[in-house]
Formats: sequence, C-alpha cells, structure tokens
Amino acid sequence: MTDLALGGASIDGGLYKSVTGFAQDMPHFLNVLVSYWTDFGLGVFALLMLAGWWRARQRLGGSSRRRLGPGEGRHSAPVTMAMALAVPVIVVLAYVANDVIKSFFHEQRPCQTLHVVTVNPCPPLGDWSFPSNHSVIAASAAIALLLLDRRLGAIAIPAALLMGASRVWVGAHYPHDVLVGLVVGVVVAAALMPLARRAAPLVERVLETPLRPLVSAR
Repeated sequence: MTDLALGGASIDGGLYKSVTGFAQDMPHFLNVLVSYWTDFGLGVFALLMLAGWWRARQRLGGSSRRRLGPGEGRHSAPVTMAMALAVPVIVVLAYVANDVIKSFFHEQRPCQTLHVVTVNPCPPLGDWSFPSNHSVIAASAAIALLLLDRRLGAIAIPAALLMGASRVWVGAHYPHDVLVGLVVGVVVAAALMPLARRAAPLVERVLETPLRPLVSAR
C-alpha cells in the first residue's frame, strides 16, 4: 500500500486552506446551501438518470406528444434506451473503480492532517480522501448523461463541477482529490458508455416480453 497522508498536504494543502478559510468568511446561509448540496446533491443526478430513462421510454414507445430535442436523435430508439439503462450501471462501476484506487492510496482527510476549521464535520480517521467518491459519481453520471442526451448533459456537467467544488469548500477533500475523482469518472463513463449501444438487441428482445413497459411507453 502507498500512504499519501503527508503527500496530500504538500500537493495543494495551501490551496485547500485558502478555500476553507474563504468559506469561513462567507455568510452562514451560503455555507448551509453548499453543505446541503454536497450532502444531497447526488440525488439530482439520480433524477436526471430517471428523466433520461423516461424520455428514452417515450421515444421507443413512439409517443407523438413530444418532439425530439437537440441531441436526442443521434441514435436509434433501442440504442437510446440501452444507453439510458446503462447510465446507473456505469456510475456504480465508476464508484467501484474509485474504491479500488482508494485501497492503494491511504490519504487521510485534509481536515485531519491540517486541523483547520471546516463547514462540515471532519470525517473520521481511516475514511480515505483520495480520490473523491462524490466527484467520481457526479462526473461519471454527467458524462454518461451527456452522451445519452445533450440537454440532460448540459444540466449534469455544471452540477458535477459544483459538486466537486463543494467537497473542497466544506473541507472534506483536497483539490487534487476532486480533480482526480472527476478524471476517473470521465474516463470510466467515456469508455463504457459507447459499449452500451451494443445492448440494443437486448432491448428489442425485451419488447417481446412482459417486461416491455420497462423500455417502452406503448
């Protein structure tokens, strides 16, 4: 195993202290909002995934009540549904990949190493910091959603960046934890999402089964 407890602070500990110090000077209501976002913001990505599935289901069902938006007509309806169903799977795989990385790099949380005042309570010792799980989940969801539907991606991308920034703001991560987490999420989603298109024949088979309502509105 590689222990980066000291290396983490030497990489960008100064920037981390600047951000957390700046957060302490901000109005209380703003820190409350950032704290709520960092704790519950991942739910936004779950809602976007649900929206992507619903839109793909309506399209595969041949619904004539909704026009295709920009970026929705890039793939056939079965391919779009296969990609929509793959998004949460890809997010889980990105999380698992990040967990494997964490098992090799035992970096203590910066608030434990640098002993600064933070917006959120400091996670306990042994809750490793590198890379950021929140950033991985947000980035993998955002890229997968972007490849599925550009309009959903236009919401998810800035949301992922805000999620990453919030992890430093509340004191949970060094900036490099967030940056690497975002990169891991992007790489996993960009690599796996194109493979999901190959599952389109499975979607077409599901159309002939009692599970049809899962993939088609009609």
